[in-house]
Amino acid sequence: MMNIVLVRSIFVGATAWAILLSAYVLQPQSARAETFVSTQIYPTPTVTLTAKQFLTGDQNGKPAVAAGTLRIPGPPAATDKLPAVILVPGVGGPTSEHDRWAEELNSIGIAVFILDPYAGRGAFTINDRAQLGQRTMILDSYRALALLAENPRIDPARIAVMGFSLGGAAGLYSSNERFRKMYGPSTTEFAAHIALYAGCDLIYHDDTKTTGKPIRLFHGAADDWVSIVPCRSYVERLKKAGADVTLTEFADAYHAYDVSYFATLVALPNAPTIRNCSLEEGENGEIINSKTGKPFGGNDPCIEKGVHIGFNAAAYQATLEAVKDFLRATFNIK
Repeated sequence: MMNIVLVRSIFVGATAWAILLSAYVLQPQSARAETFVSTQIYPTPTVTLTAKQFLTGDQNGKPAVAAGTLRIPGPPAATDKLPAVILVPGVGGPTSEHDRWAEELNSIGIAVFILDPYAGRGAFTINDRAQLGQRTMILDSYRALALLAENPRIDPARIAVMGFSLGGAAGLYSSNERFRKMYGPSTTEFAAHIALYAGCDLIYHDDTKTTGKPIRLFHGAADDWVSIVPCRSYVERLKKAGADVTLTEFADAYHAYDVSYFATLVALPNAPTIRNCSLEEGENGEIINSKTGKPFGGNDPCIEKGVHIGFNAAAYQATLEAVKDFLRATFNIK
């Protein structure tokens, strides 16, 4: 695995660092209530695969480099190993909203790796990012897991993944034992899986066989971009198979309900959605429209247009507290 080759330090120079350490030690506790965070930037070698390649195990795709920002909370001279969460964004890419999530998790002693699967692939538009598909998010999350597991400040047994929208596929389907065996590192696995408004529209082969690690889903019942309905069905199937999984629903919440930038509901009349598509994995990695039995593509008649996004303060706050409590318990944070 590649060592750190890019590190961004908040302070540069031995003298400045010494002053910083002295100031930290001498400050009363109340004066340093804000969490100190060191930041490191990592390239994350990966590969871009088609859906068929991913599902058939063909790893001969186009080499790519994702990137990620690791935020490590605590005193600058600390050496203890911390739990970590990998945040995987949706098609909007990493934003200040992910920084806000990182700050919240840093505040309870969790390191956070904000993954960017897009810039290194030259995917700067929403359409380009959407074309990468959810399998790319899953693969990149495994690559980030392998990278973090080698970091001397991270406890490899306490790394979770949390995804949003398209990135929610990483939060959800990285729990799939088949995918883990195909693409996950051999020396470690995710300790927990969290997904916000993730798509559950596609039924994969053996998708109820999970790693056994806990899965937590959060979704708005009013979401008309990524429907909650197939997630309800999938969660029920997972429970019947013995998985530790829950789906928390918020009645009045739309897509991106944790994004405070969208303070009022925003209509996107031209945005495509597969909310009424039923998809499944066919033979040889083909994605099939299960209603028609035909291969699914960008011109499939099940695709509709017209969605909404909007912040829901109550749903966000409830999700935030639930995620914190879940990670405290999972990581045994006192």
